Amino acid sequence: MQVTRVKQIAQQLEHATCSQPFSVLGPIETGSKTKIRVWRPDASSIEISWPDTALPKVMLKPLTEAGLFEGEITKAQSAQVYWVTIHNKADSYIYCDPYQFVDNAYHAVHYIDSKPENLYHQAGAQLITVTPEKGEALPATRFCVYAPNASSVSLIGDFNQWDGRLHPMEKTSLGYWVLVVPNLGEGERYKYQIKDAHGHELPHKTDPLGFSAEQYPSHASKIFNHDKYQWNDDAWLASRKQNKYANPMSIYEVHLGSWKRPDADSGQRYLTYEELADDLIPYAKEMGYTHLELLPVSEFPFDGSWGYQPVGMFAPTSRFGNPDAFKYFVDKCHQADLGVIIDWVPAHFPEDGHGLARFDGSHVYEYEDPRRGWHPDWNSCIYDFGKQTVRQFLVANALFWLDKFHVDGLRVDAVASMLYLDYSRNEGEWIPNVDGGNENYEAISLLRWMNEEVYKHYPDAMTIAEESTSFPKVSRPVFEGGLGFGFKWNMGWMHDSLTYIAKDPAYRNYHHGEITFSMVYSFDENFVLPISHDEVVHGKGSLLHKMPGDEWQQAANVRCYAGFMYGHPGKKLNFMGNEFAQSKEWNHDTSLDWHLLEHKKHKGIQSLYKALNQFYTSTPAMYEQDHSHHGFAWVDHENADQSVVSFVRTSLDGKQKVYVICNFTPIPREHYRVGVDGAGELALALNTDSQVFWGSDYPVDSHVTPTPVAWNNRDHSISINLPPLSTVFYITK
Repeated sequence: MQVTRVKQIAQQLEHATCSQPFSVLGPIETGSKTKIRVWRPDASSIEISWPDTALPKVMLKPLTEAGLFEGEITKAQSAQVYWVTIHNKADSYIYCDPYQFVDNAYHAVHYIDSKPENLYHQAGAQLITVTPEKGEALPATRFCVYAPNASSVSLIGDFNQWDGRLHPMEKTSLGYWVLVVPNLGEGERYKYQIKDAHGHELPHKTDPLGFSAEQYPSHASKIFNHDKYQWNDDAWLASRKQNKYANPMSIYEVHLGSWKRPDADSGQRYLTYEELADDLIPYAKEMGYTHLELLPVSEFPFDGSWGYQPVGMFAPTSRFGNPDAFKYFVDKCHQADLGVIIDWVPAHFPEDGHGLARFDGSHVYEYEDPRRGWHPDWNSCIYDFGKQTVRQFLVANALFWLDKFHVDGLRVDAVASMLYLDYSRNEGEWIPNVDGGNENYEAISLLRWMNEEVYKHYPDAMTIAEESTSFPKVSRPVFEGGLGFGFKWNMGWMHDSLTYIAKDPAYRNYHHGEITFSMVYSFDENFVLPISHDEVVHGKGSLLHKMPGDEWQQAANVRCYAGFMYGHPGKKLNFMGNEFAQSKEWNHDTSLDWHLLEHKKHKGIQSLYKALNQFYTSTPAMYEQDHSHHGFAWVDHENADQSVVSFVRTSLDGKQKVYVICNFTPIPREHYRVGVDGAGELALALNTDSQVFWGSDYPVDSHVTPTPVAWNNRDHSISINLPPLSTVFYITK
């Protein structure tokens, strides 16, 4: 090799600027000869050896003083894996040279873009086995990272003292950088040292496809083996094939870090995934919930973002344990017949230096123009939904959680912010689409693709959109022109009903339409009724303290409203703490106020939510036709003067009916008449004013027989006592 070329190579390696190390390191074919070239700046001498001791060792000669060595080997030696022994002034050590596994490294990008799931099967840190032509197979880790505009990328970690000179990676034609490191296994910490197109070193980056990560200050990625965990949820996965629309779904939304904290003597630590499995699962089952929805579990740097500013999209947060511990939690949920939904955030990501923002010095993941690539609401980046590599990254991530963690659904956060280019932007702060409009065609296309892939691979799973606008067909199939989600949060119902219930009962008669309007569009989508975490933070007050009146009236309003919610068509979602009327706003830094259950008021409200869940999940009329107008009919929605609404829910076979009557005033109504269908006797199924729930226990008939008195456009009716601020349920016998 020419002296000038040798110096150039050595200089590139010394300054970690080599982008094609396979061409200059490892076995090098030069005509009929094979040479081995090794770069090790701390070496005073280097020796090559083979497991086959019959093959003689080879001492390499220094090509430069900086640490580039070279030696010639025989054909027999080139057929086997070789080992490198480094001698320096302090000691000696031996390792297997990564630069002899060229084919194994390039295999990372074979077919990587043909299917979205190939990304998490091939990129990131993959545990593999390298099998040489002769000799024993070796365990190794194959690294593959996308950084198309970087001038160089190096693998760094504890294994090389975080020295970016020692493991330069090879750039491929697809923009991925690859390297195979033998005998590097699970638990090893690593990052990428990246230099931009101009050679400027960037903050060390975690792996965008990293399966495990550490918290501050390192934020290091960790090699993880996803094939070890043994699942025990076959029975649940088989039962998941049931029709979700015709089955009950009562979701308990949970922030794992603040649902409950350990005892005071444990400091401020979190419950682990295993501890949550022991405590949260039995509680959710006892309360009658069918599903848990977890605020994002994807790794995130800042506690105060609640997980909605994710960085490690392929790693469950290590705050509560490792990925297998999260699998254990999901597994235990399934064994207890409890579904698991996770919040998934493709709408934005933070610009923390170790994350995705300007990953290789350019806008690899985010839109370049801040009018599209910067989110004013959250001061964060926005994915470039039109770039194919980003689209594959996001779709692969959605599939990943369903595949590796068996989760039952993805609730997609902030969909409206993705759909509209002018979302939270003033005139001049956004760029219209090609047709001059405000719809983000690229995001729409991405969401459709994501939903198609999810339901193709996991037809028993579900996707749920948090979408707050009137965008059409959010929960309709793509082939019908929809976005393809399985469900949509009913934000309109949530806003109108909470606005209504927060008003003094004396003025509710002037706002009666707010409590009835949702039925105008209730079957346009497959709705979930949410009272989520967003409604009990940022000065909005707890659900209890949204209510007007004295202490008793506040509690009664909560009970009446809960009854209305469970009677209304749509699946149910309540944030943790709502079920026992948490007094304070939710605080992510502290536990819920479980001590409140020492008081009869809070214990009573908790008993009501338990009773509502049990009644809802055991009564087909309450859930079978949640998404069909055949399952709902108004009895009376016009009684604004008395602020009373009444309606009937009907089972799929038409045999079971439940009459729901809500009195939104503190005035009891004696002999209140309600029109009913038919003359069959009705039984009181649930009364939110019962003393069991800390109600006034105003006398209510446990059974009523309709009389042939026409009322509410029906031939029969019943006369009942209607308690103050209450919802009562009467069911056909």
